[in-house]
Amino acid sequence: MLIAGICGLVMVAVSGCGAETDRGKAVIASATTSVAAPVSSAAVTSPVIPKTTVRQEVPTPPPAPVQRAPTAQALMPNVVCMNLQAAQNKIQEGGVWYSRSTDATGKGRMQVLDANWIVVAQTPAPGVPIGEGDAVLSVVKIGERNPC
Repeated sequence: MLIAGICGLVMVAVSGCGAETDRGKAVIASATTSVAAPVSSAAVTSPVIPKTTVRQEVPTPPPAPVQRAPTAQALMPNVVCMNLQAAQNKIQEGGVWYSRSTDATGKGRMQVLDANWIVVAQTPAPGVPIGEGDAVLSVVKIGERNPC
């Protein structure tokens, strides 16, 4: 009964209730089809769009500098006026394997063949406790002017 009443309202609304024309049948058929197919409430509601949250990046503070205890492994020997290779060997005898050397002339030359250089100054002074890389030897090429 309810469907017949709705169908009657739809037919009146399209004003072709008893029309026998093709157009009338098409309108009535589409009107009855729309009424006969119930629309669920889920289809009528708008889709749920999830809210996006803006995440602010908080900068991470840099790590604190690592405090290293002095690693005194040996006492600095007196290596001034020694061949660079012999000076490095003497430092290694005390247990320190890594020492550095610099060109005492200020030219920035690399000490490729250690046997060709002579130590003219050293840091630290003889007798001071040293660790890896603490010994710095200032050198000139053998034959260049030096205090030795």
